[in-house]
Amino acid sequence: MCDGKIVLTPQTILEQPFKVDARGYRMQEVDKFLDIVIRDYQVYDIELKRLKKENKIMNDENLQLKQELRNLRLSIDTLKKEEKGITNVDLLRRISQLENIVLGREEN
Repeated sequence: MCDGKIVLTPQTILEQPFKVDARGYRMQEVDKFLDIVIRDYQVYDIELKRLKKENKIMNDENLQLKQELRNLRLSIDTLKKEEKGITNVDLLRRISQLENIVLGREEN
């Protein structure tokens, strides 16, 4: 990783040239090892993409749930304020209005 970004890809690992030295490593051993590195890197790359997708889904769901929570809190606060605002006079006035409607009288 360089500056938080992945620099190598499986293809760059596969195509990486090495200078041959008289006292160097056996090319077949290096190639076998690099094949293993490439396979692991491919699995890592697939897993990283899957986790990024899953992370995005969870972040979206989290934002949605936060918004829902805000809305519910606002609803609760509104209901609490309405409950506090109701007095006995308000209740008597509402009962009187309902009686007028039920008995067919016109409102005062």
